[in-house]
Amino acid sequence: MSPRGVATPDVRERLFAAAERVLDRDGPGALTSRAVTAEADCAKGLLHAHFAGLDEFVADLVLDRFARAARQAEQLSARAGQDTVADNLLAVALTLLTSTSPTIAGVALTRPGASLRIRRALQDGAPGFGSIQDTVTRYLDAEQRLGRVAATADTGSLALALIGTTHHLLMTGYGADGPDLQRQLRDLVTTLARAATP
Repeated sequence: MSPRGVATPDVRERLFAAAERVLDRDGPGALTSRAVTAEADCAKGLLHAHFAGLDEFVADLVLDRFARAARQAEQLSARAGQDTVADNLLAVALTLLTSTSPTIAGVALTRPGASLRIRRALQDGAPGFGSIQDTVTRYLDAEQRLGRVAATADTGSLALALIGTTHHLLMTGYGADGPDLQRQLRDLVTTLARAATP
């Protein structure tokens, strides 16, 4: 355990990763500040030293994971003209799906204070599903200019279909590693790519 009074490096990420482990192992009912700090092997008061409470902590965890997914999705634009459109879309969908576990999203929904903080942050421009959808649209526009997506394809609607379905799968609790989920996403991406093919 980190001794009292000694700075803990990367404290936010350490606490976030610990919370994810608690949720994955023990479920939403086990998420307390004590459980998180015990899992992180740090002082019991560390979470409250950095966050106003558990709602702020949960909201910041979700927003952090959305921001991480948005940063990873931004790499999609550089993929235009490489591999297949379907492979590139599947990669971004899986990135989004694994950005935060369904359990974390579920905890945020059941904590009104956390939900409100997340909603306000997204309205104020924090990266989330909307910004990732915009990234996918820009990628498809780039592929359209290269002739790998049909000129008549509605890239915005294709991006909405992909991100909306991925959001649904995340919020309904599918495990990102499940074979059924992989199949569903592959089927969706194949259908979208077929609809977009010139």
